[in-house]
Amino acid sequence: MPKIVIAIDGYSSCGKSTTAKAVAARMGYGYIDTGAMYRAVSLFFIEKHVALSNQNEVKAALDQLHITFNHNSRTGRNETCLNGLNVEEEIRKMYISNIVSEVSAIPEVRWAMVAQQQKMGRRRGVVMDGRDIGTKVFPDAEVKVFMTADTTIRAKRRQQELLAKGEMINLDDIIHNLEKRDKIDTTRSESPLVQAPDAKLLDTSHMTIEEQVDWVIEEADRRLAEIHRTKKK
Repeated sequence: MPKIVIAIDGYSSCGKSTTAKAVAARMGYGYIDTGAMYRAVSLFFIEKHVALSNQNEVKAALDQLHITFNHNSRTGRNETCLNGLNVEEEIRKMYISNIVSEVSAIPEVRWAMVAQQQKMGRRRGVVMDGRDIGTKVFPDAEVKVFMTADTTIRAKRRQQELLAKGEMINLDDIIHNLEKRDKIDTTRSESPLVQAPDAKLLDTSHMTIEEQVDWVIEEADRRLAEIHRTKKK
């Protein structure tokens, strides 16, 4: 069977990353968490006191950072490393969530990350989730999924994730954060969050992660079967 690219886009806290990781594991594919890349850039900018409006500072900072993913054999997960340092836990904190959409809206940041992501996935056989995978990073992806969910449900999911990591955040603050990120993501000039014309819409409001994973796998199996039939002709 040929290797394909599975692009999963959508709003924050719809289950994109969790679903993408599970799909990749079941299919034996690589997983690339593009959201983690933008979070790592955000962390670096904060640490280096980069003024987001200063193009020269942004470009200089981008030249100084290197993002990789290391596989943790104990947990079975890929963890984000920034210049060789594991930052997986730090980039998931709320203060990063508060700035990541602004950072990812900067054209120079998107150009740099998209170039890295395309390089990572050029051999196919990857599952990639983010905001512009099916529209910008891999417009030729064989499977495209666009995830959405009710804002309050998304906020409750995010609150549970943060609680599990020891962060207690008011639900209204999380809703405000999600709405702010949604507005920035969908209105930015560079690669805004939109559903690709050929992407399948998946509303996860009332779905379990297992149901989401099964849904994406079924789409991938159907597409692979189509490719196989075409090649036999």
